[in-house]
Amino acid sequence: MAAKNAARAIDALRRGWPVHVGKGTGMTLVAIETGSAAELFSEGKVKGILLSAARAATLKLANQFAAADTQLPVLIAAPSDLDATLALAIADPSLDLRYPYKGPFAALPLEHAEAAVAAMELAREAGLLPAFLLVDTAAEATLVPDELSAFQDAGALRIAARARLPVSAAEDAELVAYRSTADAADHVALVVGQRDGSPPVVRLHSECLTGDVLGSLKCDCGPQLHEALHQIADAQWGVLLYLRQEGRGIGLVNKLRAYALQDQGFDTVDANIRLGFAVDARDFSVAAQMLRLLSIDEVRLLTNNPEKVAGLEGEGIKVAERLPLKIASNPHNAHYLATKRDRTGHKL
Repeated sequence: MAAKNAARAIDALRRGWPVHVGKGTGMTLVAIETGSAAELFSEGKVKGILLSAARAATLKLANQFAAADTQLPVLIAAPSDLDATLALAIADPSLDLRYPYKGPFAALPLEHAEAAVAAMELAREAGLLPAFLLVDTAAEATLVPDELSAFQDAGALRIAARARLPVSAAEDAELVAYRSTADAADHVALVVGQRDGSPPVVRLHSECLTGDVLGSLKCDCGPQLHEALHQIADAQWGVLLYLRQEGRGIGLVNKLRAYALQDQGFDTVDANIRLGFAVDARDFSVAAQMLRLLSIDEVRLLTNNPEKVAGLEGEGIKVAERLPLKIASNPHNAHYLATKRDRTGHKL
């Protein structure tokens, strides 16, 4: 039931419906990105705005007593002229150059800190900005903060279907599709070659529509995907895990907001933080569960990211060897690759 409540809450947020977060009185919230109904503003139902700690810092709220804990979200009073346009301008840092004059804002005491933190995670799970209207209205869904762990439980994963799929890198391949009772994301694994007793060459590849499909030059995702497929095909056998975790786990729309911030001079790390998200919000326990369902407990991992090694080993998958993935840079992604090396510890 806990996972169902979380899924209902995420669906409600994406539709712009109010959600009650927390035990007892808690907080009734509407996502700013989707909750643009005029009656919310005209009828005075908005009592405040809940923002991530990072967004509050950008808006210079940290010097106010009620916003002094920089690790917690911040609640501010609703401005008297608040409407949907101003609410989005307050919430979205990628719009700061378009709407530079906002505030000053008054921080309010945060009486339901656990509920506020859970709301920030709900926003990420829903692929929405971590910013909410605090409203005085009946909620359509409920969520207790500690239910989020149940929602994210990778153990809910199962193999739903599998079929032979010849691909350009390897004609001898099988595609395995996974479904979860926790969310609507369908992850897949491409198993290449003939299984034997050796650890397979494995690549954990997070979905990247812009790089994998459109050939974006801003990242190295597309070239990494194709190079990994060829290295797996050259091995005795291997597996490509294609994880539905776009934008390092913040979703496609928020990734494009991060791109807009990069065009304003922020690197990929600072762009994610400025949006109110973690530097890397991906959950590699999903990959570990996918491997276990294929009866794989030891791998040779194709990655430059030590966090992937730690993520798998933390879930009980032995990484016998880390294999580097070398990709040439271009003028559009050279700074992106340097940021991965210098700020997130990627190595060859």
